[in-house]
Amino acid sequence: MSRPRIVIVGAGFAGYRAARTLARQTRGRARITLVNPTDYFLYLPLLPQVAAGILEPRRVTVSLSDTLPQVRLVLGEADRIDLDGRTLHYTGPEGDGGTLAYDRLVLAAGSVNKLLPVPGVAEHAHGFRGLPEALYLRDHVTRQVELAAVAEDPKSCAARCTFVVVGAGYTGTEVAAHGQLFTDAQVRRHPLRQGMRPRWILLDVAPRVLPEMDGKLSATAGRVLRQRGVDVRTGTSVKEATPDGVVLSDGEFVETRTLVWCVGVRPDPLVESLGLPLEKGRLLVDPHLQVPGRPELFACGDAAAVPDLEKPGSYTPMTAQHAWRHGKVAAENVAASLGLGGECKPYRHRDRGFVVDLGGAKAAANPLGVALSGVPAGAVTRGYHLAAMPGNRVRVAADWLLDAVLPRQAVQLGLVRSWSVPLDTSSPEVARVPGGPGTRREASARSGPGAAIEADTYDGGTGTGSGTGRAGDEPAKGQPGSGVTQVRSGSGAAERRSETELAKGRPGGEPARTWPADSPAKGPLGDTRPRSRPGGEPARSRPGGESAGKRRGGEPVKNQPGGEPAKNQPGGEPARNQPGGEPARNQPGGEPAKNQPVSAPQPPDDQPPPGPDIAPGPVKRSDPPDHSAKGDS
Repeated sequence: MSRPRIVIVGAGFAGYRAARTLARQTRGRARITLVNPTDYFLYLPLLPQVAAGILEPRRVTVSLSDTLPQVRLVLGEADRIDLDGRTLHYTGPEGDGGTLAYDRLVLAAGSVNKLLPVPGVAEHAHGFRGLPEALYLRDHVTRQVELAAVAEDPKSCAARCTFVVVGAGYTGTEVAAHGQLFTDAQVRRHPLRQGMRPRWILLDVAPRVLPEMDGKLSATAGRVLRQRGVDVRTGTSVKEATPDGVVLSDGEFVETRTLVWCVGVRPDPLVESLGLPLEKGRLLVDPHLQVPGRPELFACGDAAAVPDLEKPGSYTPMTAQHAWRHGKVAAENVAASLGLGGECKPYRHRDRGFVVDLGGAKAAANPLGVALSGVPAGAVTRGYHLAAMPGNRVRVAADWLLDAVLPRQAVQLGLVRSWSVPLDTSSPEVARVPGGPGTRREASARSGPGAAIEADTYDGGTGTGSGTGRAGDEPAKGQPGSGVTQVRSGSGAAERRSETELAKGRPGGEPARTWPADSPAKGPLGDTRPRSRPGGEPARSRPGGESAGKRRGGEPVKNQPGGEPAKNQPGGEPARNQPGGEPARNQPGGEPAKNQPVSAPQPPDDQPPPGPDIAPGPVKRSDPPDHSAKGDS
């Protein structure tokens, strides 16, 4: 007799607990498969400490393979479920797909950032639901303070040192509390020229912070935040987000480069695709966490609307505590439905209190209904997190000890870019990569609050950059001197190469031809940069069929998709190249353009400096040396 097949979707609090409980309940009598985009369980309550530099990223992650040895891990995102055929289709991290058959399905897909119809928020804000978003925020805040320290314009300095957090729930409150301490520590070591202090603004439409908690805890958290210098504004939200700041609901315009969106969460979009009854986007289940009419389907965590038997007529809130308990009950009921456990039992809970870490020795907690604040609350909060974590307890405690005696390291790692963590995503736990599954094709990098704009590395008083395109996308249109954004595989950094440089020929004088972008030739060590083909034919164009190189007879090069010619500079000279030397001049008789020797890596006067998506250091050649041209391209 074959073993029953159990598939669990998601390894959050509910999914991870369900997998662990099922492994213990079945003891090898069932085949358990866990489908998740990452190979770790993320302990979300400590994510603000990662953004503040207290904990290293791996401290809040627990390996699924190490802690669930009896569970088969499938890396991928579930994108389609055939309820009648009892199959699940998923997409792997490299774009390959697969199908899993099941006898029991536990849907614990979790939640994603909640979006509101506020103009500009999806373009200029970032959420806080996954590890990539925390790493990006840490780098972004560090960069803004460092740039503000050298800014000559007081207005630009103030904008960079203003950080707006929308949503005063658990996440938003902790992000603002830890963020204020983090930036204050940076400024103490490197004071701002204008004597300014970083300003954190916490917004919420509710009348108080932490509206879902007890009034005493809410008052404690609000008092700590205000004493620390956080500008707490209740009854206020964002009306519009712009590239230069945010418009508040009371009409005030706040200039800022940072907008953190923590207004709440919504169930994973996979739930809506099932076509089953929903309650505010959550899948309706009975008290046994089973979908009515579908005995093989169970749901738990943020994806399920579980009836609250302690409060008839309501559903359990979307919190980590409930998700953790859902996972255990769902696993026990799944085992019981297969005859591998006891009887099915409904989900009941008893409120044991809540804890909110406010940074340093401050916290707000009410364990077993006893309201605490100050150092006692801080001790209870950290003790609770150590007890609740399924792993890494010693490492987390060691990081806390080191943070108490050593200064934090405020450095930019540059591992996550703004375009890698869009607000509107169904997988906040996975950073987008160039050419990866689900990569959004856009013409240029985002700019404005919360985005790694080109102005992050150039304080010219305008708040705009050079318009560098996103890695793997089209070059930015309409920017002076815009060229092709070339991506080096595996590095995550983009290099700007001009059309003339890319069309530069091999010895012999004729332009080189590159492989099409959709089928790049592989170079050494798996490099997939475009390679020039021998034979001296003109370079092939982007979509549209026009040649990317200079045509015979002296026609201008055509650089943008669609075949429009590049505009020349005043005086009849050809368009200037990217940073690295003098402008390329056309040779008589249709010969390819050649660059002048490079004297210093300074950008020309008519082009803004590069942005943060450009890797620092020398630019390596992507083609063999050209001995016919003096100088390096």
